Amino acid sequence: MANYYNIDDILAEEEFVPVVFHKAANGVIIDPSSETNSVEQGAKVELPLWLAQELYLRQAVSISVPSCFNQKTRLEIQADAACVDLKSRSPYFYEFGCKIAPLVGDKTVEILLLSAFKIRYKEILTKAYTTAYAATSKFLTLLTKEETNLYEAAQSSMAGFKKWRMGGPRLQTASVLGRKRKPIE
Repeated sequence: MANYYNIDDILAEEEFVPVVFHKAANGVIIDPSSETNSVEQGAKVELPLWLAQELYLRQAVSISVPSCFNQKTRLEIQADAACVDLKSRSPYFYEFGCKIAPLVGDKTVEILLLSAFKIRYKEILTKAYTTAYAATSKFLTLLTKEETNLYEAAQSSMAGFKKWRMGGPRLQTASVLGRKRKPIE
C-alpha cells in the first residue's frame, strides 16, 4: 500500500482482480455459499487487489489482467479515448492500472494507461478552460477520480487567472513587512 491514510489509495486497492491459485489453501472462505473452507489448486476466483498482492508476493497465486483492461476497452481507447467511460470500468482506473501492471506482467497495460491519459488530459484541460459548467455535466460523468481532480484544479486555476486579469490585487505585501522587529536585549 503506497499511502496508508489516503482514502483514494485504499479504494483503488479494493478493486477485484482475477487470480488462479497455485497452491491449495485450507481454512479459507472465499465464497460464503460454498460447503468447504478450502480453495483447490488451480481454482479461479476474484480477490481484492490488496489481498491478491500479498498472495502474489508469497507465490500462492498468479494474477490475470482485470476485465477493465480487456481488449474491448483497448479498442475503444484507440478509437477515441476522450469518449470512453472509464469511470464505469473503474473509478480509479489509472491508480488501479499502475498497481496491477507490474503484477500481471503485461506491458500493454502500461501502454494503454499512458495513451489514454495523454489523450484525455488534453481534452480535460480544453473543456475546463473553455466550456460552461452546464455543457460539461455529461463529460464529468465519464471521468475517473484522478481526472475529476485534474478538471477541478484546471477550473480553479482558470478562475484565479480571470480574477487576476480583470483587476484583482496586482501586488500583495508580505505579512512580515508590516511587523517591526523585537528589540534585542
